[in-house]
Amino acid sequence: MTKQVSASKRSQGVSYAIREVLKPAKELEKKGIKVLHLNIGDPNAYDFDTPQHIKDALYKAANSGFNGYSPSEGYPELRQAIIDREKQRNSVTYSMDDICVTTGVTEGLQILLNASLDPGDELLIPGPTYPQYTLLTKFDDAVPVSYHCIEEENWQPDVDDIRAKISERTKAIVLINPNNPTGALYSPKILREIVDIAAEHGIFLISDEIYDDLTFDGRQYATASLSKEVPVVTFNGFSKVYLMPGWRVGHVMFHHQGELEAIQDAFMRIARSRLCASSVCQQACITALRGPQDHIKVVNDKLRKRRDFSYKRLNEIRGISTARPDGAFYIFPKIALEKGPWKTDKDYVLDLLQQAHVLVVNGSGFCATYGKGHFRAVILPPMETLENAFNEMESFMKKRLH
Repeated sequence: MTKQVSASKRSQGVSYAIREVLKPAKELEKKGIKVLHLNIGDPNAYDFDTPQHIKDALYKAANSGFNGYSPSEGYPELRQAIIDREKQRNSVTYSMDDICVTTGVTEGLQILLNASLDPGDELLIPGPTYPQYTLLTKFDDAVPVSYHCIEEENWQPDVDDIRAKISERTKAIVLINPNNPTGALYSPKILREIVDIAAEHGIFLISDEIYDDLTFDGRQYATASLSKEVPVVTFNGFSKVYLMPGWRVGHVMFHHQGELEAIQDAFMRIARSRLCASSVCQQACITALRGPQDHIKVVNDKLRKRRDFSYKRLNEIRGISTARPDGAFYIFPKIALEKGPWKTDKDYVLDLLQQAHVLVVNGSGFCATYGKGHFRAVILPPMETLENAFNEMESFMKKRLH
């Protein structure tokens, strides 16, 4: 008999709520049941598409011979286009050596945490947060520490809680702005206060800005633009603003006065060991940055209408209440669990799926402390789909509530 080979201990805790809920949904779909998907942050899964000039650039790149490996840090032309955008949009100056192109933001995050965290180090992470921050921190045998974000203030970070949770083991503070899963757009005042805390304690900031141009009621301010002395590592990419999620191209930007030299060197060494991001997709990304930007306003106009409808409609459903998102394409409603038969938000999500055939993601998957009792939905679907989903949710809640 063949001996069963065990998986690694560090792999045991790996779970990704956004994809986990797909498994029971697929079982329903195998039976011919139509599921209304409000679960995944992929605009191209709905009625959005990559701009044609970017798709044309990909085809041209393949036919022009860009089919081998690129430099590990990314093509110089792409890094220069990124530098130019940051200078124009955010008035932040980077050198070519400060930029690394990665296979999506997730790879950039994985490399950065590998390069900066030792076992027992602590990383301050917004609660709720994008799950990879918690997952990858634990994978590096470090400790994710969730800080409170204030739901009544549209999920703005709780600066006092951040200050209270800093310890001698704190390595960095994470900001996700606009935020996934809440859609919060952080105010410049809050950002400056967090920058001041980082300066006071001599720690650096990790700023995830992948949704930077997807805002509805104001603009996003890059953390590095508000920080002259505090080191900032910024993540950005092309999946959201440029509607290129499956192309898997992100970039990491180091902004510091030498404080992160060792981490940046380690990052680049790890990046060289994994070869490079997609060569043809990188070439198309140059066109994305340098070509027409008209689609961004069109996308935001569509999302703003869907945001307004979702915010109004969800708050009309008994047992559901929600803050208003100001960016990205998510909404994070609260469930009155005590009024229904559910013990947890995951119970609620699975019950909603089985009975109403509406798929959302349990809030505890984004933070066991500050996400519990909520669910995340996307505002990406066409208005008709959103209306049908919320109607089904309302009927479901009427049947389930005491």
